[in-house]
Amino acid sequence: MKQFWFAACLVTGSLLTPSIASADPTSEALLQGMGKASQSLNYEMGFINITKQGIDSFRYRHAVSNQSSLAQLVLMDGPRREIVQRGKDISYFETGLQPFTLDGDHIVDSLPSIVFSDFSQLSKYYDFIAVGRARAADRLSQVIRVVSRDGTRFSYVIWVDEQTKLPMRVDLLDRDGETLEQFRVISFDDGKQVIGTLAEIEKANLPPVLSLPASEQVKFGWQVKWLPAGVTEVASSRRSLPNMPVTIESRLYTDGLFSFSVNISATTNGLSEQLIRQGRRTVQTEVRNGNEITVVGELPPSTAKRITDSIVFSAK
Repeated sequence: MKQFWFAACLVTGSLLTPSIASADPTSEALLQGMGKASQSLNYEMGFINITKQGIDSFRYRHAVSNQSSLAQLVLMDGPRREIVQRGKDISYFETGLQPFTLDGDHIVDSLPSIVFSDFSQLSKYYDFIAVGRARAADRLSQVIRVVSRDGTRFSYVIWVDEQTKLPMRVDLLDRDGETLEQFRVISFDDGKQVIGTLAEIEKANLPPVLSLPASEQVKFGWQVKWLPAGVTEVASSRRSLPNMPVTIESRLYTDGLFSFSVNISATTNGLSEQLIRQGRRTVQTEVRNGNEITVVGELPPSTAKRITDSIVFSAK
């Protein structure tokens, strides 16, 4: 028993130990195949999400009919929560709330976002490192680490099923190798019966698509002078808080895998600096010269702090 435990520790350590290796073309191709398989195959899987807050269990079904994706995600415990996809329409149904539909290419809720990433773009800033073979959900898998080259972001370890190329397990790790979140498939089935199960979605009357207000072009009197490599601004907005005379200016950033926002508002008091971390999300707040700066998103605390420190304000 001690020998087995020692061997298990060696395997785990090999997954978490940093490597100097650069992006492996074979690993990149395997990850691209994972993304394609997730969107093109007919399958059903039961999986659990493990976070610091607890464990949630889900059932996910996916099929392709008439060259269009059909999918269903159901929370298996507690009040019923269901998300269905028909083509580009993603509809949400939850007990006690009005159903609604959004435009989208795939269901992102509770599924690892990295599965649907553009790996050819990520390869400019991340290393894809082949670790070896392992077993997950009673299936042989290839294990790949995804690590940012500049060390400013979290990393992933992904178990890709050798037969279907679907993800069987995905671990999100912080910079110290600690597991922040874990996606684990516990049951899996592939076959034509999934199409029959999802056939009702093709005929269902889904709620109307929500129309989002057009974003206005805004100019801010501040700039973020440092960002991790590959991070770009994708949106900006200025809004007022309900029933409060406070205006918040926000910029949203992403590198195609992780996202975060920088928010600025005027203030006359508050803590000079505050840090809150909950799983993958960090909230870094600092008050400087009458401005409250808040960085919120999927970042290690040190990276959020560096972004906050780089913000400069225009002279008034």
